[in-house]
Amino acid sequence: MNNLNGILLMILAMVGFTLEDVFIKQLSVTITTSQILITLGVFSATAFALMARFKGHNIFARHAWTRTTILRAFAEGIAAMAFVTSLSLVPISTVAAVFQVTPLAITMGAALFFGEAVGWRRWSAIIIGFIGVMIIIRPGFSSFDPSVLFVLISVVGVTFRDLITRRIPANIASTVVSFQAFCALVLAGLGLMYFRADPLVAVTGLEAGYFLGGVIFGVTGYYGIVAAMRAGDAAVITPFRYTRLLFSLIVGVLIFNERPDALTLLGAAIIIGTGLYTFMREHRLSKATG
Repeated sequence: MNNLNGILLMILAMVGFTLEDVFIKQLSVTITTSQILITLGVFSATAFALMARFKGHNIFARHAWTRTTILRAFAEGIAAMAFVTSLSLVPISTVAAVFQVTPLAITMGAALFFGEAVGWRRWSAIIIGFIGVMIIIRPGFSSFDPSVLFVLISVVGVTFRDLITRRIPANIASTVVSFQAFCALVLAGLGLMYFRADPLVAVTGLEAGYFLGGVIFGVTGYYGIVAAMRAGDAAVITPFRYTRLLFSLIVGVLIFNERPDALTLLGAAIIIGTGLYTFMREHRLSKATG
């Protein structure tokens, strides 16, 4: 029952993140990336500040503001800036498909920067997974869209964020870390607005609703993942992260009238297959050494 609850919570989280992406993409038609980042950052940071206060966590505690947590927040800001930019320029189904390579990038980063043992099977899976990315973006062909590189920048940012997270002491609450991350979104948005001289525009009632939806579903997605991973066996629950791609394909077709071609679907299948293999291999090795 715990695993079933965990699976349902993970699927709920992926629905939340997908709907957040939908609202961001809708906003990007009339609102600049910088204003989206600032607005989502302010309201989401406020939400996590209230949660932290409710749980008795001090968001301004000195021990929570270290070089490690600041670097994590910086990586979060870069990743969010690139991801929101990609949603404004690239079909949501393509963004979601390329973004699924993140777990493979994290495994590669752990091996390169932390010296974690990665055997030839997982290295092969990582290489094949990135071949799947190349199939989707097709550099050098007439169908290549340079804007998709923003998704890869986001993947790099998220990879560094998650690797840095491993070095954050357990006594720093998740609500505090999340508050820091969304503060980084505000700073990233302000920096982008300054360098690009983006105008700050008044939002309509509909756009305000989109912003509210983005905040609600983004926070829901985050807490869904946290609750899911605490509910049961990670080996059973984690693979359901890939349902985000399925939901993104559905909303891409139904809401944005997207039609992913066969090569995009093939590349996505390769990425998911190698990602699942890598995760199961890591789980098997951890059980063997445990």
